[in-house]
Amino acid sequence: MRSVFYAVFFLLCATLTQAGVVAKVDVSEQKMRVYSNGKHLYTWSVSTARKGKWTPRGTWAAKHLSRHHKSSLYNNAPMPYSIFYSGNFAIHGTNNISRLGRPASAGCVRLHPEHAAVLFNMTRNVGLKNMKVVIRD
Repeated sequence: MRSVFYAVFFLLCATLTQAGVVAKVDVSEQKMRVYSNGKHLYTWSVSTARKGKWTPRGTWAAKHLSRHHKSSLYNNAPMPYSIFYSGNFAIHGTNNISRLGRPASAGCVRLHPEHAAVLFNMTRNVGLKNMKVVIRD
């Protein structure tokens, strides 16, 4: 019994000491809230899917990063500071800054490029497995 207690204790300690980043996207508000180790750091305007397109809802770990990504699906559209989380879906910067705060994308979560750079660097610092993307209505 004592060994089980110590195993659980060390697992809990390891989990609590890992740096973690969570990007929570609220589609109805077109906002992203960014948390580090449970502390709210940022609230940013985003653009999610426009009419006829879909931004998937759910929770994912970040899958891969691409600093200078170009879309293979949409005419090489720039996607700076991409954080891919599900298939071709990513959080990334956009040059359509005036459209942030309302649905405008083909399904990705668009951010101001400066904000995308901050989130990209936070993700790189904590590691992909310690970055979560949560998208809700």
